[in-house]
Amino acid sequence: MPVLPAILLFLHLLAAAFWVGGMAAMHFAVRPAAVATLEPPLRLPFMADTLSRFFVGVAIAIGVLLASGLWMLMLAGGFARVHWSVHAMLAVGLVMMALFLHVRFAPYPRLQRAVAVRDWPAAAANLGTIRKLVATNLALGVAVFALALVGRVL
Repeated sequence: MPVLPAILLFLHLLAAAFWVGGMAAMHFAVRPAAVATLEPPLRLPFMADTLSRFFVGVAIAIGVLLASGLWMLMLAGGFARVHWSVHAMLAVGLVMMALFLHVRFAPYPRLQRAVAVRDWPAAAANLGTIRKLVATNLALGVAVFALALVGRVL
């Protein structure tokens, strides 16, 4: 494999692993630990701040995924020359990006506002919405990894 495609694939996989792995860590480790150890007045600001930091990384990862993926697609000769699994990965990835943008610009700002005024029930409701959407995105991310690794043989 020439150097440029190898570098692009590395960056693409690194960004995907950060995003999907980060969602798994948040969903299965950080949030349950926060629920088990912190009362809402501490837990909800903690989770809002944690999400704020994670979302910066996700935004960067999305940029890297789009740039590296489209560049690899161009190097492969365009959509007409790639396997159907590449089309499927792009389609699912775009859905994931749309879900992220929804979370980032709808329930997350509501969570921040509720935390700022110490409206714990509203903050908890918005965090619950975020949790469900992250779980959906996590499942979609796992599906993209499956498409990337198994899709070629189907």
